[in-house]
Amino acid sequence: MASPQPHKPRRRRIQESSLAHVTHGTIDNTNTPKPAFPLVAFLWPAKGTVSQWVILPLMLMAVGLFRWTTGFWGYSGYEAPPMHGDFEAQRHWMEITTRLPVSQWYFHDLEWWGLDYPPLTAYHSWLLGAVGTLINPEWFALFTSRGLHDPSLKIYMRATVFVSEYLIYIPAVIIFLRRFSRREGVNLWEASIALVAVLMQPGTMLIDHGHFQYNTVMLGLVLASMSSMIAGRPLWGCVFFVAALGFKQMALFYAPAFFVYLLGICFVPRINILRLIAIALVTAISFALLYAPFLLRVAYDSYQGIDMSNFSVPPLLASLPIDLNEKAWYYPIVLQLFQSIHRVFPFARGLFEDKVANVWCAIHTFHKLHQYPSASVQRAALLATSAAIAPPCLILLIKPRKEHLPLALAATSWGFFLCSYQVHEKNVLLPLLPMTVLLSGKGGLLPSTRAWVGLANMLGVWTMFPLLKRDDLRVPYFVLTLLWAYLLGLPPVSLSAYSEGTSGGLTLGTKILHINIYIAMVGWHVLEAFVPPPERLPDLWVVLNVLVGAAGFGLCYLWCLWNLADKSGIFASKRKSVGSESKPKTL
Repeated sequence: MASPQPHKPRRRRIQESSLAHVTHGTIDNTNTPKPAFPLVAFLWPAKGTVSQWVILPLMLMAVGLFRWTTGFWGYSGYEAPPMHGDFEAQRHWMEITTRLPVSQWYFHDLEWWGLDYPPLTAYHSWLLGAVGTLINPEWFALFTSRGLHDPSLKIYMRATVFVSEYLIYIPAVIIFLRRFSRREGVNLWEASIALVAVLMQPGTMLIDHGHFQYNTVMLGLVLASMSSMIAGRPLWGCVFFVAALGFKQMALFYAPAFFVYLLGICFVPRINILRLIAIALVTAISFALLYAPFLLRVAYDSYQGIDMSNFSVPPLLASLPIDLNEKAWYYPIVLQLFQSIHRVFPFARGLFEDKVANVWCAIHTFHKLHQYPSASVQRAALLATSAAIAPPCLILLIKPRKEHLPLALAATSWGFFLCSYQVHEKNVLLPLLPMTVLLSGKGGLLPSTRAWVGLANMLGVWTMFPLLKRDDLRVPYFVLTLLWAYLLGLPPVSLSAYSEGTSGGLTLGTKILHINIYIAMVGWHVLEAFVPPPERLPDLWVVLNVLVGAAGFGLCYLWCLWNLADKSGIFASKRKSVGSESKPKTL
């Protein structure tokens, strides 16, 4: 009988967070090792000595405090009749989903914030409305509660955003950053610094907790999809992305990149037909499950005899070259399905509703686009968007690597934001998310990446200032943006990301370009605050905001595209082929 092996205690791993393993931008080694920017200094005591289970709750409490205090300020539509803004829209959707039959959700009084998001938003609104009704039924009383500004209702609505974010978005951010940083070889301490930077992103806090929306639910589902892809679980990635599309159709900004990545892993490095079939089936089943509660309840309403004969036929359904029998059992289901799709894609609203820092508003400043037929403008937007997203999608299709997903999603969503149809200023949150999570990657906290990510975020929230000003959010805007700039060592508070001699620094031309954009933003704020625009040009400052923002976003798109091409090895392969051609052939 063999003698039992003596117990050998597990060898402790070398501390990843020792200075020797910190190579991604947190330590400035120009003279003596020191924190490269203030956020590093704040988390310096936690380096290698404090368990992540101690520091993580402290991080979540700190970022939660900023979120909740942002909610003390104004919101979209406060005492602003007749429509009362996005706050009223979200409250009204809770009202109609809890007070009306499902068959009326997408048809009820469309002139007063008609539901125009996919079914998962409707389910979310129903759940929040049902809970709110238990607290105070008057908050969601049909018709009589329109434009309600009860302080207790404000607290409840703010709490719904907070809880939704902490249940979906924040866990998704934590899991994604841990997986991505581990794959990129970034130690836990530096990943924690990136985590704080992402969670303190000013744009998401100001829009969701200030202006009032639930964008982080959709963004969290997108991050869950990315995390699943990086973990090697593409089928779960499909499920989460369908859920993101089912919550807000804006997730379509990411759809081409996800599609070509999934297609690429089915053909590179070898053809895998079974994986392709599995991805197609899981995606189809996910969409079916998404719509199943809605359509089954519509069928039940029809069975109960609820009249739907007075509902108008959606244009898409009316344009089909088939005759549908309105007495058939399936007609209500088809009608509701097409109506929900019609409401989700509002082509009738025009190219844009408000001034937004993209290509079309910039062109419209000098050449009015409303003079052209709507169909022509839609085709132009389609062609321009296709041209903008084709390069990153092609790169990802040829080189479908997990670590390229954030850059590919950023470049693709920048292309959508700059060129697509019916873009809102709040849509800038979509390209900002995958670009900001680059901070957790290899070299992500070096100035060469941190400065570009910082510029994109500062520029993004700056372009939303006219919207935030209308919502009385000027104080949170300045506090959160300047705090974020300080933590990451960015202008106008700090120049540490642009200081000479910093390791992993920027070229002189890039520094000059960035500083000039920051000067333009600061100068614009001075003009907007103290100099009234000319009477003949009342929108002058807003137009300047659009022009500077569109130019800056274009640079961010090019930076993401260039880095994606560079990291994919396309340039290296070309240089290799050129080098091999220059060598003499041997027998």
